[in-house]
Amino acid sequence: MVLLAFAENIQLVPDGTILIHIAMILVMIWILNRTFFRPINRIIEAREKNKGGHSTEAKSILQDVSSKESEYAQGLLEARNEGYELIESGRKEAIAKKNAKVESAKKEVAQFVETENSELDKQIAEAENLISEEAKKMADQISSNILKSA
Repeated sequence: MVLLAFAENIQLVPDGTILIHIAMILVMIWILNRTFFRPINRIIEAREKNKGGHSTEAKSILQDVSSKESEYAQGLLEARNEGYELIESGRKEAIAKKNAKVESAKKEVAQFVETENSELDKQIAEAENLISEEAKKMADQISSNILKSA
């Protein structure tokens, strides 16, 4: 209700003061443009210009970073290759040492088997001689026993 009372006193009919108001608004816009909006717009444009990487300093820094990154990647690749080569050479040396030890052990075993076989052959020959002598003795004894009893 209070609003209705104020609405009845408001005059919406334009009079001569409207031109003064329009002039004051135009002067205020002109002053704000000169003192506030233009400097801010210049600063914003400069920031946008530098932010986009258009600066020569930024371009040189980016090129330097990319070249250093590629050098790092190349160095890392070379270091890995050297490491793999060292591992491979160590593995080959270990395999060669193992093979040499295996061959040495095979030779030792073959020599041992050969000496043991020759020793075994000697023992067999001795056993055969001993058995044949014992067999002759037993045969003589058996034949003498047979002849005594007959």
